[in-house]
Amino acid sequence: MATATRSRAGYRVAPRRGGSRASRIRWDRLGRVVLVLVIFLVLASYISPTLNVFDTWRESNAAQERLATLKAENERLERQNRELGKPTAAVAEARKLGMVAPGEQAYVIDGLK
Repeated sequence: MATATRSRAGYRVAPRRGGSRASRIRWDRLGRVVLVLVIFLVLASYISPTLNVFDTWRESNAAQERLATLKAENERLERQNRELGKPTAAVAEARKLGMVAPGEQAYVIDGLK
């Protein structure tokens, strides 16, 4: 027969039912395993956004280099536009194409390379 014992506070401590059969589930160990799995899943969820940040940073640097190149080209084209707006520019371009002004003598030289 199972006898109840008294604890320090004077309450009765009921005997365990089922005899000396211990629980087969180690709740402390299971809790630690579940905690490790949850931490792993949380960390794994941060991998993709972190990689996206680095990809965006690299793309940003490439875009800044491209912007600097385009700004330099824009400045060159603006300078060329200002030069072509002058009246002497049309005459210079016509001379490059082999045109002569009215009243000028045109010469053709053969055999030059």
